[in-house]
Amino acid sequence: MWQIRRSSRLIDPDRALPGRGNYDYPLERTHAVLGTSMLEPLRSGISRLYLAMGCFWGAEKRLWQLPGVHTTAVGYQGGSTPYPTYQEVCTGLTGHAEVVMVAYHPEDVGTLDVLRVFWENHDPTQGMRQGNDVGTQYRSAVYWTTPEQQRLVERTAAVYDEVLRAEGLGQVTTELAPAIDDGEPLRPFYYAEPYHQQYLHKHPHGYDCHAHTGILLPDLDE
Repeated sequence: MWQIRRSSRLIDPDRALPGRGNYDYPLERTHAVLGTSMLEPLRSGISRLYLAMGCFWGAEKRLWQLPGVHTTAVGYQGGSTPYPTYQEVCTGLTGHAEVVMVAYHPEDVGTLDVLRVFWENHDPTQGMRQGNDVGTQYRSAVYWTTPEQQRLVERTAAVYDEVLRAEGLGQVTTELAPAIDDGEPLRPFYYAEPYHQQYLHKHPHGYDCHAHTGILLPDLDE
């Protein structure tokens, strides 16, 4: 029986669960709302950004609703265990966060618009938790794929941190890191089980826990 490990500290990579060499379940291909493919390879010219903002069910819904988004998918990222299962991630012994992959065409929606949804729809000051959800898998994180994304991620994080501090809400604790480097995966994204994909579309009254600060990101130029 798996036990949930509500830890506020990331597992040492040497102590992480070993994982496996491939998925332990079939992958879902078609987005239940957008009708687009969630699996690689995606359409040419698509950008990818990976966002962790607590439980990935509600986070994904907020992101697929953004006009111009090509597709979204939920999964696990930022840890050490290859091809983890949801049960394993819940133990806290993989190091992974619950993440939403956002695939978008920059001509249809800007990276800044995607990041605005991210910052304004969770509380990035809570560390290893979001609201009632406690554990390292619920941490706030952004994993970028391009230098331009990195520039905007770091800029918006600094601006939002300043605004939140001024309001007395504390500092941003969001993990900021690259998903890839020179085309090589540093933090691979592993797709979650099919029943997690577009969960709140399939279960409209399902669990949707999201804390947020109520504070808007100031207008910025890309």
